[in-house]
Amino acid sequence: MTDHIHADLRQGIVDTCREMNRNGLNQGTSGNLSHRTPNGMLITPTGLPYDRMQREDIVAMDFAANYQGNHRPSSEWRFHRDILQARDDVNVVLHTHSTFSTILAVHERGIPCFHYMVAVAGGNDVRCAPYACFGTQALSDYALKALEDRNACLLGHHGLIVTAHSFEKALWLAVEVETLAKMYVHALAIGEPPRLSETEMGQVHEQMKRMSYGQAPDLDDIRDVPRAIAESKRPPH
Repeated sequence: MTDHIHADLRQGIVDTCREMNRNGLNQGTSGNLSHRTPNGMLITPTGLPYDRMQREDIVAMDFAANYQGNHRPSSEWRFHRDILQARDDVNVVLHTHSTFSTILAVHERGIPCFHYMVAVAGGNDVRCAPYACFGTQALSDYALKALEDRNACLLGHHGLIVTAHSFEKALWLAVEVETLAKMYVHALAIGEPPRLSETEMGQVHEQMKRMSYGQAPDLDDIRDVPRAIAESKRPPH
């Protein structure tokens, strides 16, 4: 049973990586992807183009950094391991050098609450971690800090990390953050856009939370309409 589950996860990594290429999130051999396993993680190998990667190329690694496979693990295995160890809510870590997220990252700029959809990353902004050389423990430490109470962050002069419970949600979030980065970069051509307030973003988070429970966000408002009409018809006291 475990071997079957791992085979499915390996194929899920391959399929997700190829989708990253198809939708423009990734180019060449940049970027990497991992999924939690009971004793560690499965992670993409280093230096192997996604269009050539097969599920037997995926590397198994435990949290002590011992690995098994036909290839070495991604050079960024440290932040994959550390994020999965620190975050019980995360199964998937996706890293990419998507164009507009990286444009902001090379300027050491995060994505502020210029648009309400910033809330999909878990907070009122998408932080940008300070620069550290790829593959180092310093980069992992910075990424963990930038991901506190968040599901996405930028890496200074580097790229984007997103975290999620599933491959599908990780890919969706990476596309959403990249779209936000693109909108923000274009908005900056006019000038720094105004921010939504903490109150306004709080309302957005509440609406998103309610929608995740399968409730339409405006049902309470609809229910309140007859009451409001009835109250408006009452004679004044």
